[in-house]
Amino acid sequence: MADASPWARDDADAIDRALAVDGGHLFVGDHGFTLAYQRGTTLSGYNVAPVKAACIAAGLPVIDSRGLGFDAALHLAIHSPMVAVGEPADAPPWHGLAHAPLHHVAALYHAAGAEVVNLPAVTGAATEALA
Repeated sequence: MADASPWARDDADAIDRALAVDGGHLFVGDHGFTLAYQRGTTLSGYNVAPVKAACIAAGLPVIDSRGLGFDAALHLAIHSPMVAVGEPADAPPWHGLAHAPLHHVAALYHAAGAEVVNLPAVTGAATEALA
């Protein structure tokens, strides 16, 4: 049976690379997606459904912020740290220009109401960091 998603067939290598690197993940926002699969290297686009489905099926961490209100999304975009992908995280405390572990950034988004898939549960400490 043919694969219904051209994403899974054509760009499976990017998903495999994201799975192999510390911090690799898919971020989905109101204006598309960004697949972080190597230090300083991302793949982005607008057709979210097939890439999100392929990443979830592969076990890649996914953060989908489309359900957040504008104020929450803006606050996180400006004040939360970036995910350290393929490089060590900066030392805490983490701020808007720092690189933090994926689980920390995902916990901040989850606490604000974003959908987070394929990651461990949010810790209380990360939830408090959002305040």
